[in-house]
Amino acid sequence: MHSQNFARVDLNLLSPLVALLEEKQISRAASRVGLSQPAMSRALQRLRRVLDDELLVRTDGEYRLTPRARRLRAQLASVVPQLDAVFSPDGFDPRDAALDLRLAGSDYIVSVLTPLLYRRVRAASAQSTLRFSPWHRRVLEELGSGDLDLVFFGGPEPPGVDVARLFTERFVCVVDRGHPLADEPGLDLDAYLQCHHVVVDIVDGTQPAVDLALGALGLARRADLVVPFHAAGLQAVAGTDLVMTVPALLVDPCVDRAVMRVLNAPTEVETLNYSMAWHPLVQDDARHRWLRDTVTAAAVELVAVTRTP
Repeated sequence: MHSQNFARVDLNLLSPLVALLEEKQISRAASRVGLSQPAMSRALQRLRRVLDDELLVRTDGEYRLTPRARRLRAQLASVVPQLDAVFSPDGFDPRDAALDLRLAGSDYIVSVLTPLLYRRVRAASAQSTLRFSPWHRRVLEELGSGDLDLVFFGGPEPPGVDVARLFTERFVCVVDRGHPLADEPGLDLDAYLQCHHVVVDIVDGTQPAVDLALGALGLARRADLVVPFHAAGLQAVAGTDLVMTVPALLVDPCVDRAVMRVLNAPTEVETLNYSMAWHPLVQDDARHRWLRDTVTAAAVELVAVTRTP
């Protein structure tokens, strides 16, 4: 892409050159680009040296273009609009875009956010596609490589990425209606640790937002059943003595209250900060800003319309 000819050119001469070739007169060209007449005369001298051509020649009391200048004027007529587009603000309009929007997160965020997010994306950019991937070990690497646009996560912020909090979620415990603790309003930590648990395998067989909080206290819960998805765990609760700790926003769409009970979780694992992350390379990209703004609006709507159990 490097060009020796291009490298030796002062781009500040481009506007004077275009003005001189179109006006064919130094004073008018100077006025057009906001230079003094002496400054425009100096620019013309520099252009003559760079291009090794007189460009404008005074004949019969007026300036005329040399053959080289006429060719330059024709070339610049197509080049200048392209350069103007290169250096103009990124005029992204989602209505004209056909984006492949690639996101990753657990089945929790996919379940609760996707309907609202899809409707917003569809309304603003009908030709674009939402593509969700499950959370996995390499999601942060895929942000860096550009294979993912956004990652959703709960808990501590990962290093090397930009992060925005979407909402603070509340954990609840779901049990079968016949569970010995089903009539309790909630579980304290001692009762919680004595229970048999369903654990959602988000990372390395753990549910980090819950298990890291317990680990920080030097504690661990008994994992009797480990599943890859929240929905699978909730189905397993019915008719057993299992306890499943889930984000509260999952309750309305996924929990059958006729057969299960929803209890408050211990205060030690009560809340969860849920966020989205992206690579710093796309921080100022107009398309990515639109995606982040759309996700944020969908998250605000989600919290507003969801009934807290």
